[in-house]
Amino acid sequence: MVVLAATLMNLLDSSVVGVAAPAIREDLGGSYSNLQWIAAGYTLALAVGLLTGARLGDMYGRKAMLMVGIVGFVALSVGCAVAWSPETLILARVLQGLFGALMVPQTFGLLRDLFPPAEIGKAFMVFGPAIGLSTVLGPIVAGLLVDGDLFGTGWRMIFLINIPLGAFALFMGWKVLPKVAPSAAHTRLDVVGMLLAGVGTFMLVHPLVQGRELGWPLWTLVECAASLPVLAAFAVYQVRRTAAGKVPLVELGVFKHRSYASGVGFVMVFFGAIVGISMAIGLFLQMGLGYSPTKASVTMGAWAMGAFVGSGFSGAVMGKLGRRILHIGLAVMAVGLAGLYLVFDHGGAGLGAGDLIAPLAVFGLGMGMIFVPVFDIIMGDVEDHEVGSASGALESCQQLGASLGIAILGTVFFGVIGAQATHNFDDSAAPRLRAELSVAGVAPGTQDALVAGLRTCVDDRENAVDPDKLPASCTSMPAPSSPAAANAVTKAGLDTHKLSSIDAVKRTTLLSLGLTAVAFALGFLLPRRARENQHAAPESAADSAEDREPALV
Repeated sequence: MVVLAATLMNLLDSSVVGVAAPAIREDLGGSYSNLQWIAAGYTLALAVGLLTGARLGDMYGRKAMLMVGIVGFVALSVGCAVAWSPETLILARVLQGLFGALMVPQTFGLLRDLFPPAEIGKAFMVFGPAIGLSTVLGPIVAGLLVDGDLFGTGWRMIFLINIPLGAFALFMGWKVLPKVAPSAAHTRLDVVGMLLAGVGTFMLVHPLVQGRELGWPLWTLVECAASLPVLAAFAVYQVRRTAAGKVPLVELGVFKHRSYASGVGFVMVFFGAIVGISMAIGLFLQMGLGYSPTKASVTMGAWAMGAFVGSGFSGAVMGKLGRRILHIGLAVMAVGLAGLYLVFDHGGAGLGAGDLIAPLAVFGLGMGMIFVPVFDIIMGDVEDHEVGSASGALESCQQLGASLGIAILGTVFFGVIGAQATHNFDDSAAPRLRAELSVAGVAPGTQDALVAGLRTCVDDRENAVDPDKLPASCTSMPAPSSPAAANAVTKAGLDTHKLSSIDAVKRTTLLSLGLTAVAFALGFLLPRRARENQHAAPESAADSAEDREPALV
C-alpha cells in the first residue's frame, strides 16, 4: 500500500494538469506556452532526475530516499496549490518532478526487497491493475475536483489531494517498510553527468515551447541545435567515466544492442504521441467546445476505459503473440486516430461529446495493448547484468518523450488556432454574421465596418501572446447598434474560435497518427519475445535498485 500510494501520487500529477489547465489559466493568467510548461516541466524534471534518484537509493537506502521523496513531493504539491502566478506554479512543478524522480525509483526497488523471486510476479499482478484503474479514474477525479470547488480551492485541490495520500504513505512506510542497508554507500554521484543531461534536454525542449509565441527568433533555432553537442558531451563523459572505473549515470553499453536502441526511439515516439494528443484533446474540449472540466474528463474517460481493457487483453496474450501485440495495438490506435480525425472533419461546429466516445475508446484500447508488454519486449536482448541501467534509461527516455510530445504537439495546436483564424472567419463566420446583421436591421455600411473590425480583432486575439489581454483592435472596433447585433458579433467570434480549435486538433491528430506509423516501423527492430527471466532475482544489489517493472511507471 505504501508503494501504491507513492506511485499513485506520481501518476495523478502526471495527468491531472491536462484537465485543469484551462481553469489554471483563467485564474492565474499567462500565455499558452505557460500551460505547456506546467505539464512539460514536471515530466522533464522527472526524466532528468530518475537515474540520479535510483543511484541515491543505492547510496543511502531506498526507504530513507522514499521518505525524503514523499516529504518533498507533498511539500511541493502544497507549493503548486498556493502558486500566485504561472511562473511560480511552473517552478513548483519542476521541483515537484525532481522529488518525484527521487520517490519513484525506490518503489519498485522496495518491491524487489520485500518479495522473493517466486512471489514478485504475484505482487505485480495485484499492483498492475491498481495502477491501470488509477489511470482510468485520475482524469475523472481531476475534473470533479476542479468543478467541485471544495472549500473554494478550485483547481488547487488537484495538488492538495496529495496531502492525505502522502501522509498515509509516510506513516505506513515508516512503520512497515524494512530498513535495508545501502548497496553502494561509497559510490560518488555523477553530478557532472546529471548537469549535462539536464542542460541538454532543457535546451532541446525550451525553444520548442517558447518559439511559437516569440515568432521563432534565431536564438530558438540556435538553442535547439546547440542541445545536440551538449547531449553528445554527456555521452562522451559517460564513456570516459566508465573507462575510469567510476559508476556512470547511464551505462551506454546497453545501446550496443540494436533492438534496445530502437526500443528507446519507440518509447519516445509512442509516449510523445499519446501524451501530446491527450493534452491537445483535453484543451480542445474545454477551450474549443467550452466543456466543463467534469464533462471533458468524463468524455476522455472512454479513452482511459479502453486503455484499461486493452491492458488486460495484452497481459493475457503477450506470451503467445510476443512482439506482434505491439503492432496489433498500434494498428488499433491508428484506427482510433483516423476515426477521431473523421469526426473532427465532419462534425464541424455541431460536434458533441457523443461523437468522440467511440474513436477515443478504440484509441485507448490499442494504447492499452502496448502498456503492459512494451518494456519487457524492448529489454528482450539485454544481458542480465545490464538490466538495471537499461530499464532506468528507458524510463527516463519515456518521460523525455512525453515532454517532447507536449512541446511539439502543443506548439502545433496553438499555432494552427492562430493561423486558421482569418480563414475560418472569412469562409464561415462572416457570411452568417452579415445575414444576422441584416435581419437585425444594421445598414450595409455599418455591417462592413463591424465585419472588418471583428476580423482584425479575431486574428489579433487568436495570435496574442497573452490571451487574457484584449487587443487594441477589439476595443476600437465599432460598437453594435442593438442587442441582436451584439449577439451576432459575439457568436461569430466564438464560432471562429471553435472552428479554428477543430482545425488545430485535426492537425495534431494527424501528427499523432504519423508518430504512430513511425512507432509501427520501429517495432520491427524490437526483439520478438520479452525477457523470459524478467521476474528473476537481480544478480547484484546495485542492479536491484533499478531492476523493476517500468511498464507500470
